[in-house]
Amino acid sequence: MLLCRHIPLLAAAVKQFIDFIPLILFFIVYKLEPRAVELAGHTYMLGGIFSATAVLIISSAIVYGAIFLLQRRLEKGQWLTLVACLVFGGMTLAFHSETFLKWKAPVVNWLFALAFAGSHFIGDKPLIQRMMGHALSLPPAVWVRLNLAWIVFFLVCGFANLFVAFTFHEFWVDFKVFGSLGMTVLFLVGQGVYLARHIHDGETEKPQQ
Repeated sequence: MLLCRHIPLLAAAVKQFIDFIPLILFFIVYKLEPRAVELAGHTYMLGGIFSATAVLIISSAIVYGAIFLLQRRLEKGQWLTLVACLVFGGMTLAFHSETFLKWKAPVVNWLFALAFAGSHFIGDKPLIQRMMGHALSLPPAVWVRLNLAWIVFFLVCGFANLFVAFTFHEFWVDFKVFGSLGMTVLFLVGQGVYLARHIHDGETEKPQQ
């Protein structure tokens, strides 16, 4: 029973970390010393920001394409992440400027924050409840507080990525990967602790049938 109670939290965490697969590949290629690599009779440069951006675009298309083939659908957040990667990554390569890629994380995070905030005024349920309500039963006030927490989280992540990207140029890729991953882990752990307490309380307060 304890395991079943936490399956929705585990599933949410897995969905979050899927987004980091292309990002980790991006980081690995970015850190490589520039080198020429032959593939299918063609020579490609590997290493540095622009080849890493190309890997980010390709790996994102593969990851989300595989999810689409398996599930026959992508969630709205996954569509947003994929489109942002294609747009900002494509502009980075087209204009040969990493400035566009630096704006990707802040813009995506702020759009997520806007979506969660808008759900307080559009529809009858906060967005987090629409996402997890099928698996968890919580009081309305708890759903509202949880939704507000996600808004704050995405706002903080967006501003943190923007600040580091344009203030500490030599560290922005490291922060983009490990800083974002660290903030996500801490937030999900905090959310898990908060939800576990309220799930337990909800069960003990259920009236006897």
